[in-house]
Amino acid sequence: MAVARHGYRPWGSILGLLGLALAAAAAWDVASLRCTFGSFCECDFWPDLPGLECDLAQHLAGQHLAKALVVKSLKAFVQDPAPSKPLVLSLHGWTGTGKSYVSSLLAQYLFRDGLRSPHVHHFSPIIHFPHPSRTEQYKKELKSWVQGNLTACGRSLFLFDEMDKLPPGLMEVLQPFLGPSWVVYGTNYRKAIFIFISNAGGEQINQVALEAWRSHRDREEISLQEVEPVISRAVMDNPQHGFWRSGIMEEHLLDAVVPFLPLQRHHVRHCVLNELAQLGLEPSEEVVQAVLDSTTYFPEVEQLFSSNGCKTVASRLTFFL
Repeated sequence: MAVARHGYRPWGSILGLLGLALAAAAAWDVASLRCTFGSFCECDFWPDLPGLECDLAQHLAGQHLAKALVVKSLKAFVQDPAPSKPLVLSLHGWTGTGKSYVSSLLAQYLFRDGLRSPHVHHFSPIIHFPHPSRTEQYKKELKSWVQGNLTACGRSLFLFDEMDKLPPGLMEVLQPFLGPSWVVYGTNYRKAIFIFISNAGGEQINQVALEAWRSHRDREEISLQEVEPVISRAVMDNPQHGFWRSGIMEEHLLDAVVPFLPLQRHHVRHCVLNELAQLGLEPSEEVVQAVLDSTTYFPEVEQLFSSNGCKTVASRLTFFL
């Protein structure tokens, strides 16, 4: 609200401001009670699950399984004042299907400062673990980092990107942090969230989706029971995956395996329209068609799924504006 010039403000305005101040104070009291009794507000943890659910519904195209699993898992975890173990999710699927987008939304809607929060920790194999020969050193550093940050803030989020490219054996140091024990290394870690992201299982998920299409089944009829076993096998049989012999899958420490289905042409259209809206531009059918026509699709005969999902939509869009 703009301040009146020369400091003058009519009594009516002053009383209005007083009313706003009292309303703000009341809202703050409610928020304080929410912090006290809901065990939120730890560090800058301030979950907005309705906002997350709305954003997923509007912007995540073609992922009924991922939306349902992520929202259900988070609701149960956040509403539990004393969870028995951390929330551990593993996101799987073809490139450009929304895995990184969802992980960024989790940070945005769980922490006040989003990805900039000091309690959101994002690990990339290329940046943080580039040399497989230094795996033992990385294991010590990773264990120390997780333990130290959970000691500072139990409500922490750890994101591990490109699990397919992590040095095998590295993730075994996380196993003690992911289970239902009460305390590890003197640290209560049960309110933490761990998200693992990989392309592993993507081909198998694509095959399930293709067979469903060939059988004239609706995409939304694809169930978790159809895709979860094939994802697990693809990961367990891959010695290059970060979960290889880590004990994480063997000990059933994942709360949910979250599959991302391959995107069809109409899903890519949805992404193009979202990108135009983000740029503040009116949708142009000519531009939309140009982006869709420049996208490659597979299999060779059916030309059904986008080869890069929506990953290249933003860069392709610049050529046609």
